[in-house]
This record gives sequence, structure tokens and C-alpha cells, in this order.
Amino acid sequence: MTGTVYQIEVNPQLPERLERLDELANNLWYSWDRPTQGLFVSLSPRLWQAVGHNPKAFLKRADQKRLEATADNPVFLGALNRALAAYDSYHEMPGLAHVHGHRFEKDDLIAYFCAEFGFHESLPIYSGGLGILAGDHCKAASDMGLPFIGVGLLYRQGYFSQTLTADGQQQAAYADSNFDDLPVSPLYDADGGELRVTVELPGRAVAVRVWEVNVGHVRLILLDTSLPENSAADREITHRLYGGDKTTRIEQEILLGIGGVRALAKLGMKPTVWHINEGHAAFLILERIRKLMSGDQPAGLSFSAALEAVAANTVFTTHTPVPAGHDHFAEDMIRHYFSAWCQELGLDCAALLALGAEPGQGDFNMTALALRGSRYHNGVSRIHGGVSSNICRHLWPQIPPAENPIGYVTNGVHLPTFLAPEWFDTFESYLGIGWQERQIEPGNWDGVDAIPDATFWSIRQQLKAKMLRLVRERIRTQHARNQGSPAHLDRLLKLVDPENPNILTIGFARRFATYKRADLLLQDLDWLREIISDEGRPVLFLFAGKAHPADQPGQEMIRRLAEAARQPEFEGRLLLVEGYDLHLSRSLVAGVDVWLNNPIYPLEASGTSGMKAAMNGTLNLSVLDGWWGEGYDEGGDDGDEARNGWAIKPAPAHLDAARRDAEEARSLYEILQDQVIPTYYRTGPMGYSPDWVAMTKRCIATIAPRFNVIRMVGEYVRNAYAPAADGGRRYAAADFAVAREVAEWKARVRAAWPGVRLLRLDQPERRLPFGAALHIEVAVQLNGLSSADVTVEILFGRPGLKAGSSKLHHYPLRCTGNNDQGEALYTLDLKPELCGRLEYRVRIFPTHAALSHPFETGLMLWL
Repeated sequence: MTGTVYQIEVNPQLPERLERLDELANNLWYSWDRPTQGLFVSLSPRLWQAVGHNPKAFLKRADQKRLEATADNPVFLGALNRALAAYDSYHEMPGLAHVHGHRFEKDDLIAYFCAEFGFHESLPIYSGGLGILAGDHCKAASDMGLPFIGVGLLYRQGYFSQTLTADGQQQAAYADSNFDDLPVSPLYDADGGELRVTVELPGRAVAVRVWEVNVGHVRLILLDTSLPENSAADREITHRLYGGDKTTRIEQEILLGIGGVRALAKLGMKPTVWHINEGHAAFLILERIRKLMSGDQPAGLSFSAALEAVAANTVFTTHTPVPAGHDHFAEDMIRHYFSAWCQELGLDCAALLALGAEPGQGDFNMTALALRGSRYHNGVSRIHGGVSSNICRHLWPQIPPAENPIGYVTNGVHLPTFLAPEWFDTFESYLGIGWQERQIEPGNWDGVDAIPDATFWSIRQQLKAKMLRLVRERIRTQHARNQGSPAHLDRLLKLVDPENPNILTIGFARRFATYKRADLLLQDLDWLREIISDEGRPVLFLFAGKAHPADQPGQEMIRRLAEAARQPEFEGRLLLVEGYDLHLSRSLVAGVDVWLNNPIYPLEASGTSGMKAAMNGTLNLSVLDGWWGEGYDEGGDDGDEARNGWAIKPAPAHLDAARRDAEEARSLYEILQDQVIPTYYRTGPMGYSPDWVAMTKRCIATIAPRFNVIRMVGEYVRNAYAPAADGGRRYAAADFAVAREVAEWKARVRAAWPGVRLLRLDQPERRLPFGAALHIEVAVQLNGLSSADVTVEILFGRPGLKAGSSKLHHYPLRCTGNNDQGEALYTLDLKPELCGRLEYRVRIFPTHAALSHPFETGLMLWL
């Protein structure tokens, strides 16, 4: 046919009885409420799949006659009423409001900034773990009723969709989202116009539209530059998540940090806590400093006082375990983008550049900016907290890394989102009504052991069968597109049988980055072949994940796996599933038997997929890195068998990469052949392995209460949000008197510190009878400081203990006056409560009652 083609979309009208479906479709509460999702599935399973599980797009395309018929269907109306009752009840009183145990002030508001948010596949503005964690953080804040708002960017293109060729070549495809189909709404000003803010970039002002997403109780504010009044280049700033070059990257981060602060101000919101989730949003520090210095507020603060006021209620979370992973920009680029900022505030650019300076580096580091502009800092697991405190030790140069202000809050996952729905009724029967409200209580999970083994195993097999159906569907589509033969497809799917889900299935699904070592399993193909060649004990390996389009080594890993999968002995036993997304992820973590994770230690900051797997009864087989370093249970009383999974101990640090990989691959093969496979196939008369079921029950009971996001956010409340809110108020009171005082005090201390000296006056005792006092007397040259400005203390304990050890005892010395040389005299008479060999050291550090952390100055001297 010829002629012009005109397109039109005809949208159905919701019958009156179904009108509130639209309300449900526009609140991401549906992303974790399975009954709400079920409403849309029941209307049309095929359409639900076609629109990518997007309720808003679903309602725009639903059949009018079907909707009208459903409006008279008592079964559907009953389900709708139950969903609405749960929705209304949730919004009246969050079920977990009691967990954080802190009563925030009426005007408190936590603003959480992140470059990506992953709530559900229907809002594709995420790429991976950082976004999923941010989404879970918001969901938990909603569940807990926190005064909380998220801030991010609304990308026209989220992360890419992945397909794989027959030989494992990754193909990346980007698609523009239609904002009308997304659960987002533009915000409007008092005059009814679209709410806009302006962000200045060199030589022009960029207009920014402000959108809103509802996530239960929580609001998420998203920023978008795709506006006709902007240039074509500026419209591209928010076009693609993590797209473009360094210029795009810095402009996205300026928009997020500076534009985000301005959007909140335009909405009349005044956060009392600011949380920077990874360094992308750290420019918010500069905008807040500008507002305090430029007269937007009645303060007129100096640069140093404004920095103290901003930092006092700012929280920073780092997710990066290597220095190279931190965002950084050339100093010339920072001057280009922020020279007007410096001119407005009357500052030399050197003051700004110092905030992002790194020793020996010429670039401006966003992590350094975030750390200098915040007072509450954390990594995302115990191991990662230690790694981060060491990486960033130069910011507190005289403080032992273990004692510097970087702590940790181990990540968690949102249980209602990632726990398979098949578990809910069973848990209610055996854990009791209200078990979700008690999810962080270990005793709540004791009831898992009471679930009959046959019932427990049946649920696990249901989840595996569901997962295998999805994998079969994905492999069929993949195979057809690559023009494979039917006979070949049959060989590929011989173990992927939902009717016979008794095959040991091991899953690996995550980003294909080189440090995650997806191909470690292929280190010794002969050994692997021997492990899986037993026809009586078959093993199926499922791999899924994306490599960044610019990451050629990561894509090479995919190709290597595809090459191995094509070998006759591995065909149908090792499958590479394309199109990794949240839907496939939820199915895999719930359905496989074992979750494999083998990163290079200590490069896994936390990882959360293993937590999702564990709460569904999937056993982890992982290197002891990230969260698994805390979650792994070494075993029963005799210690010879893991009770909640298996651990690959990291090889010694002195080994080169090849020897390290060989050692850890050997451990992996030994665990598979000696423990995993025998335990799974040690079946009893009921057709399953009692030992395996016992381990999976133990897995759920030990991991679910500790590694859920409610526990995580509760720790943020106690350790960061509550003290930051109090600190911000304290620093801002009386025209920022404390901020001014602390800034002046720090300047005085830093100027005097090079002249501070310690000298011991008494003769150290070598032996002491128990009950006698150890006398210590120290003279301190304070160089103009007063005794109130410092603390002198001894660290006392057994030999070999390092600073930061909880076994060290801290005893302050008392200032008794000055000697004739003007030195302050400090003394202590200590009666040791221990016998045997002991050690002690004497140190001095600056002290001020308003400091958020005792060592935030980074200054300390040892005798």
C-alpha cells in the first residue's frame, strides 16, 4: 500500500468500579505487592507479558469489553477490594514503623540522592546493583514510615537490552522510553505550569523539568532535560544512563547534585539529612555551600563555616572497592564548569579543587569531595568498610585506618520484593501472623525448621519448575533468532525440564565484570568435565548477565562461556541465557539450587543477589568476600560442614593473578565434587536429600533476619540519619554559631598542630605486682592550644592488638597544670586488671564537643 500512515492510540476508559486500578498502577507499591500484580495478570496474562509487567502501560492498552465484563465479575472485584484495603491500610500506618526506634522531629526530611533507582522492570532507570539497592532503600523507608524523599534523573534510555549471537557475541540495543507509559508524573507550579528549575552550565542555562514517582509512602523526584527550550546537546544530558563521554558524565552529575537541591527547594522542601549514595551526587555539597554563603539564607557564612554546616547533616555511602572506580574529572574541567561558582562566592578555584584533591593525583575526585563534605561515611559490608577506610586513609593522615570515620552498614534486600510468593502462606502458617513485621528478629525464623521437609521441598521444586519454564522460553527465543535447528534445541534443553526439576541446578547471574570472574569455572575443563560427567548425578549450570558495552574483557568472558557451552560434553549442561533483567533475576535467585559467586577478593563491595537467593532457600557457594564474609555459617558443633552454604577461602594475597585463580578454582572444584553434588543426590525414600533440606532451612533462618533492607535502613537511622539530623540542627542554631565556632577551632588547631610535642617524664615500669598502680606522667607542648582542645590517652591491652580493636582499653590522662617550661602536665595512675604480658601506648588528638567523630580532624600524635 502507498500513502501516508497515520498512527493513533485508542485508550480504554476504566469502568467506575475499576477506577482505582489507575491509582494502583501509578504507585510502585505494586512492585512488591504480589496480589496487586495479580490483578493485572488475571485481566490478560498475554498483555501483561507484552507490556513488560507495566501496569500503567497495561491500562492504556487493555480491551474495553474485557474491562467492562470484569467490572461485573465478583471474583475480580473481591480481589480488587482486598488489594485496595491492603493499600489503604499500608498508607495509613506502615507495618514496620516501629523498627527504627527513633522519633524524628516534625520537620525532619531525609533526602536520598542516587544516579539510578531500580524498583521494577516497568521503570527502566537502573543498570545494576547500585540501582536495585537504592530502590530497596526507598521501599524500606516507605515500609518504616520514614520522612524520606529520593532524588535522581529520568533517563529516556535506561540500560541496554541484551541479545547474544550463537557464538556469544553480545548485542546491545537501546530503546527510548515513552514517559506516558511509565509510573511517573510531571509536577506543576502554583500557576499550573510544569515545574522547572534552571542549572547553569558554561555559557548557558539549562532548563530542567521535575517529575515525581510514588513509592508507597515515599516520593522520588526525577529530573529531565529533554525540553524544547534546551539545545540538542543539553536535551541529551539525561538521555542515557551512564552514556556519553566525560562531558556528559560531569553534566549529569551537576544536574543530579545541583539541580536536585534546587528542585527540592522549588517544592518547598527543606531536608534535614542529605544522603549521597555513591559519589555521583556529591556536587550537591557545592550547591548547599553556595546557598549558605550567597545570602539565600540569613547566614553570611565563610567558606569553611558553610562547609562545616553542610557536612554536619550529610551522609555518604561508598560502593566502590578500588580507587580507580571512583569518579574523577580533570582539574581544568572542574575550573571550566565551576569558575562562575567560585566568582559568585569570591573564592579562588584552589579552595574548590582542594575539596576533591587526592595525593599524587591531578584530578578532582568525587569520592574525596563527598567525604570532605559529609560527616557520616560508610562502606557496604564489614570487609568493604575496612577496604574503604584504607583506600581513603589519606583524608585522615595521622589516624590508623581502622579508627578513621569510615564505618560500614552491610547491604540488605527488600524481602517482599524478592521472596517468592510461594513462601508467604507457608511462612504465615509456621512463623505466625505478622512474621513480616518481625523479619529482623532471629527468633522469628525458628519456625522454618518446623516446616515439614516434604512441604519445604515441594515449594523449592515449584520455584525451580517455574524458573526452568522461563529459561526454556528465553533459550527458545534466543535459539530461533540465531536460526538454530530443532534437534540442537532439544539437546540444549535436555536438562531444562520443568516436569522433572530434580537436576542439581547452579546459577551465576550478575554483571559480567572481570573481577567477578564468571569464567573461573572454566579454569580446568578436564576436571570440570569429570565433575559433571556422571549421568546418575547430572548438573546444570545457568549463566546470565550483561557486560558494559565498553567493557571488552567482560564481553570476552561471555564469549568464552559460549565457546565452552558449545563443546559436546558441556552442551545442555552449561547454558548462557540472554536478556538478563529484574524478571529473570527474581526467577533465578528463587529457583536454582546453588548460587555461585566467585569475585576476586576483596573487590566485591557487598553483593546482594546471594541474599535474595538465600531467603528463598538457595544455597550460596561463594568466595568469602562482601556480605558472605559475614553471612557464612561455618558449620555445626564439629565444624566440619557448612550449615548455610559453602565458602571459597581467598587465596594468599602474595600470589599472582594466575596462581590465585588456579588456587580458588581448585577450591571450587573440590567443593562441587566432594560436598555440593554428593549432598544434593544423597536422597532419602521421599526422593529428596534430608541433608540438603536441613542446609536450606538453616540458610533461610540465619540469613533472612540479618540481610534484609529493614535491618540495613534501621542501622542508617541509628548511626547516621538521627545523629545527622540532630547535628544539622545544632550547627545551624543561633545563626550557625556552632558551625562558625568549629570552623575557627579547626583552623586554629591545624595551624598549631605541627608544633605539638609529647614527652614522657616518668621512668616506665617493666614489672608490676597485681593490684599496684602504674604511674604515667607526660609533658605536652600545646603550641598555643589549651588542654580543653586535646585528649591525651593510653591504649592498653594484650600484645599485638591494633588500633581500633575492641579489646583495647582507652584511659584518658588528666591535665594537672603546667611546668616551668609552659608545657601541660598529664598524669594517670592505672591499676591493670589483667596479668601477663601487656602493652600500652600514649597518644594525643584534638577534641571538641561538637565533632561528629572524635578523629574527624585527621590529626593524632603518638608518644
